[in-house]
Amino acid sequence: MIKVLIVDDSAVVRNILSKELSKYQDIKIVGTAVDPYVARDKIVHLKPDVITLDLEMPRMDGLSFLVKLMKHYPIPVVILSSLTPQNSETALKALDLGAVEVLCKPGSAYSTLDISRSLANAVRNAASVKLNLQRHKQPNSEKKSDSLQIGFKTTHKIIAIGASTGGTKAIEHVLKAMPHACPGIVIVQHMPENFTRTFANRLNEICNIEVREAQTRDQLVPGLALIAPGNRHMLLKRSGTNYIVVVKDGPPVYYQRPSVDVLFHSVAKYVGRNAVGVLLTGMGSDGARGLLALRENGAYALAQDEETSVVFGMPREAIKLGAPHEVAPLHDMPKRIIAALEKQ
Repeated sequence: MIKVLIVDDSAVVRNILSKELSKYQDIKIVGTAVDPYVARDKIVHLKPDVITLDLEMPRMDGLSFLVKLMKHYPIPVVILSSLTPQNSETALKALDLGAVEVLCKPGSAYSTLDISRSLANAVRNAASVKLNLQRHKQPNSEKKSDSLQIGFKTTHKIIAIGASTGGTKAIEHVLKAMPHACPGIVIVQHMPENFTRTFANRLNEICNIEVREAQTRDQLVPGLALIAPGNRHMLLKRSGTNYIVVVKDGPPVYYQRPSVDVLFHSVAKYVGRNAVGVLLTGMGSDGARGLLALRENGAYALAQDEETSVVFGMPREAIKLGAPHEVAPLHDMPKRIIAALEKQ
């Protein structure tokens, strides 16, 4: 049984979250709190396994509370945020500080029914995390770092990356190591809409390559990384001698939209042996079969190892299928990607 404490200044939201999460037999709401000061006392007495945390609260905002919580009493945290550019930036900072996942608050852009299953899965994800704050302490995270060198043509090569829980920092680590001349990169990170644009803009500021949220008919060229918009699938296709992306609606795949599998299958079909597929940290099985399809179509397949994954679910499922050629720690992943490209 996963014990959950809900921290939100809105009585309506507290009631909705309590009602929805109580529908699941493996989740128990042990308490609610109107602000961080009330939450502090309840954490000590109730010892929750997971906290859902609002970002905008009186007396102390959620980000300030998260800093104190991770320092003195680390507990897996799921951030609930309304869909505004300012809140999406704050939510990304919360992920840097140790929050496990970010979801939209009910009433922002999604209905209660839309977020109920996502919230339950996020709570389960958070409960399974082995909280390691060192993963989130990366020095000079706002500065551009030295990148790897590439000594081969990259025009027709593609890197495809998929990630979920813990993926924002993992993707940042990989992209910051990529040089200007690296192959075009397509990325699916499970994240709500609007948040993906903020995520892409932030990466664009600290990486040596260009990073932006994808739009239909964007051409994928060397030195460019395109991130699938939240709540939309992204595919890669050929247009003559060029690669372009297509952003579209469609049913969730493995409960996810965007789906890593959708992207990986399209890259397997249109790029094949000129691709490198990378499956990073995340809960569930999205991307596992797609990574296998990449391998079966001649691409080189990589998966993150358990030790450096915040959640090992997605890589583990891929390994069970025999999809990856290599299983590598996150700190070695950029070098493994470049080495794989050199072999092709």
